[in-house]
Amino acid sequence: MTRSVSSAAAAAGLQVLRRRQQRGMSQAELARRTGLSKATLSQLEAGTSNPTIDTLDAIAVALALPLTDLLTRPADTGTLHLQATKADADGPTRELLRRISGGNSLEIWRLRLPPNTTVEGVPHAPGTNEHLLVAAGQLAAGPSGDLRQLGQGDLLAFAGDAPHGYHTNGSSADVTVVIASPVQA
Repeated sequence: MTRSVSSAAAAAGLQVLRRRQQRGMSQAELARRTGLSKATLSQLEAGTSNPTIDTLDAIAVALALPLTDLLTRPADTGTLHLQATKADADGPTRELLRRISGGNSLEIWRLRLPPNTTVEGVPHAPGTNEHLLVAAGQLAAGPSGDLRQLGQGDLLAFAGDAPHGYHTNGSSADVTVVIASPVQA
């Protein structure tokens, strides 16, 4: 029976490879420092194995970096639109909507737009992403030329470093906006 490799495991493998190469370390040297076999390390970096947390922790220590650096996925700058889902009537409903990787400065804004309002967003610094979560009302928002219709509970993420906008018709909107900008050195 073949065990499938998770996307998280494959992403961790790519991070191990990237970080090892950044340090100019050979696979053999990393294997020696961690006590792993070179074959195990090779499979991990190729994204064909599911490492344990202990394995990733040993690698993080050997590479002198936080474990979380190996669990970071590459930023996805594509547009993401999640439709609202129904809440569980029998108890709390928790949903991971968007994981925002490290290396960003985050700002959380509350945007309230009255009916029949248009706001043209000014492009932010390169690499900036906006995440909108509609608390109430309806609006069209997103990259200019690709506005999406959003309602209560919808989430939209898009590149904020290009022209974008927000528009309400007959109803107002209350939106939480998270702006993730790369940290400038």
